[in-house]
Amino acid sequence: MTRYIFVTGGVVSSLGKGITAASIGRLLKAHGLTVNIVKCDPYINVDAGTMAPFQHGEVFVTDDGAETDLDLGYYERFLGLDTTRVNIVTAGQIYQAVIAREREGGYLGQTVQVIPHITDEIKKRFLRAGEGFDITIIEIGGTVGDIESLPFLEAARQMRPDRTRNDVLYLHVTLVPYLSASDELKTKPTQHSVNKLREIGIDPDIIVCRAEKTLSREIKNKIALFTSVPKEAVIDCPDAQSIYDVPFLLKKQGLDEQIMMLLRLRSGKWDFDEWTDFVKKLKEAACAPAVRIAIAGKYTKLKDSYKSLVEAVNHGAIANGVKAEFDYVDVEDKDCRERLAQADGLIVPGGFGDRGIEGKIAAVRFARENKLPFLGICLGMQCAVVEFARNVLGYKGAHSSEFEPKTKYPVVDLLAAQKNVKDKGGTMRLGSYPCSIKAGTLAREVYGAAEIRERHRHRYEFNHKYAAAYEKKGMRVSGMNKKLNLPEMVEIKKHPWFMGVQFHPEFKSKPLTPHPLFTSFIAAAVKNKKKD
Repeated sequence: MTRYIFVTGGVVSSLGKGITAASIGRLLKAHGLTVNIVKCDPYINVDAGTMAPFQHGEVFVTDDGAETDLDLGYYERFLGLDTTRVNIVTAGQIYQAVIAREREGGYLGQTVQVIPHITDEIKKRFLRAGEGFDITIIEIGGTVGDIESLPFLEAARQMRPDRTRNDVLYLHVTLVPYLSASDELKTKPTQHSVNKLREIGIDPDIIVCRAEKTLSREIKNKIALFTSVPKEAVIDCPDAQSIYDVPFLLKKQGLDEQIMMLLRLRSGKWDFDEWTDFVKKLKEAACAPAVRIAIAGKYTKLKDSYKSLVEAVNHGAIANGVKAEFDYVDVEDKDCRERLAQADGLIVPGGFGDRGIEGKIAAVRFARENKLPFLGICLGMQCAVVEFARNVLGYKGAHSSEFEPKTKYPVVDLLAAQKNVKDKGGTMRLGSYPCSIKAGTLAREVYGAAEIRERHRHRYEFNHKYAAAYEKKGMRVSGMNKKLNLPEMVEIKKHPWFMGVQFHPEFKSKPLTPHPLFTSFIAAAVKNKKKD
């Protein structure tokens, strides 16, 4: 029978519930248990697809095309799994499903209410996610006290009466703030947060305390006293040198053993060697020479906008035994060119909207002309195609029809299937698609395979009717979706390392299995640095 662990948060948001939940999953997986993990987002949006990165960080995309919260990226990277739509539940999805059923007459004339109809729909999603797994971890977004999250917390409360006490565990992540003026860690916010959780009907079994500093035994005992949990169930989680150290912090305090005891689980296995080896390499790389990677984008003021990208670059750096240093270049800044000149490699990531587009195109030109290793992702690839058309093919005014609908040379154009689409949410080309890679190309060398699958999130594509003209001048299409006849990858022949990809490789990179594109890109950046 599946056991359920509910992870809630208190005091403030962005405490690291996702990393905590993923770290717990990693520890339990090391005991030989099968683990699934779910994020509950209380917002009314059906998914994260229509939200700007400044609102909610990056939009993570699953293999089956779900646009989700960035926490699913943590889940995949820590647990090594491939998430699906089952792993994300939003209030928008729940209300949409319940209202649709009501319109069909599915409730047989009942008055449709939050309890039981909304909470029953939520619980149904919980149970579906648990099918076939020993443990399912469910992270409830937001903080206790938010009106939006109340139905999810009520559904979580109902899970224990519906089953048995040993099948459900509640873990509360809370903040213990440090006041520098008095040099004190304050426990009162945690006490109030737990009291608020109790008002809802949930008594936490374990409390994980986030703080800038390590908690003293005295403070832990005080929290245990005022929250009615055992002293050993107050877990200290201070800021770590790396998010990948968090499983070790929790293991050191026996959190995994406490969870297994409370859920009446046994394990005769413990295999944490792969994770230990990775963290060792990470720390060795932190002391190694650094390569400077410029990221030329439009969301540079919020680093969470490029969370998966940064992690993927770091995975590639660790695989090469170096450290990656990031320079987030605002392409609208006047000193953009000078900063690119100091970089060992350039990435132009995905994005939407025309703000800064000319700056990105100029950055691509700098990388092409100065032999700077370049990786263009999604919109970044499209910028590379536009730049090449203007400055090599001589197509004056060439552009993407997304930004210049009347251009004479629409080298990037809207997908035919997208031309009559009116709804913006969930209608892009989303999820995993196949790509065939040509022999004798850099792409084939990087992947070492003729067929791959990668995740997409876009509406516009490289206009294939111009491909022959590009090929004659040195830019070739090295990867194609043959079924849809769509270019997936482009590269320049006479360049040390220049590649554009229409998909998002960063979503599939994991600490133990770094993505080959990023490993190869960093290797080229290292070579470029040595040359300099």
